[in-house]
Amino acid sequence: MSRLSALCAAVLLTCSSAQVLADASSHAADAERFLQLARADKLAVPVYAQVQQMFAQRFAESGAPESKQAMLETYQAKANTALDQAVGWDKIKPDMVKLYTSNFNEQELRELIAFYQSPLGQKVLQKMPTLTAQSAQLTQSKLEAAVPQVNKLLADMTAELGPKKP
Repeated sequence: MSRLSALCAAVLLTCSSAQVLADASSHAADAERFLQLARADKLAVPVYAQVQQMFAQRFAESGAPESKQAMLETYQAKANTALDQAVGWDKIKPDMVKLYTSNFNEQELRELIAFYQSPLGQKVLQKMPTLTAQSAQLTQSKLEAAVPQVNKLLADMTAELGPKKP
C-alpha cells in the first residue's frame, strides 16, 4: 500500500510541477506581450541619442575639420555597439520580464494588455513620452525656485557644524 501512496504522490508532484511551469510560462508570455505593446524595447533610444549627441558635441568643440566626419561616425558606431552590449533589448528583456512578472500577476498583465490594445491605451502610449518630458520640465522649472533656499540652508548647516575635524 505504501508503494501505491508513493506513486500517487509522485504523480501529483509531477502534475503540479508541470502546472506551475505552464503558469510561469504563460505569465512570462503575458509580460512579454505587455512589454511589446508598451514599446519597452525603445526605452534605451534616448540614451543612444544622448551618447550620439555627446560625441557630436565633442567633435564640434574640438574644431575638427569636416574631412574628419567619418572618424566621428566610426566612434558613434562603436559607442552604439557598446550600448547594445549593455542595454540592448536582448540584454535587458529577461530582467524586464522578471520585473513585470514579480509586480503583476497574470490577470493584471492581461488587463494591462487589454488596456494598451484599446484606443485610449494606444493614445496613452503615443502621448506618454511627451507628457513625461513636459512633466520633468515643469518640475525642473518649479524646482529652480527652491535651489537658492536649499543652497543657503546647506551653507547654514555647514557653518553651524563648524570646521571639519581631522
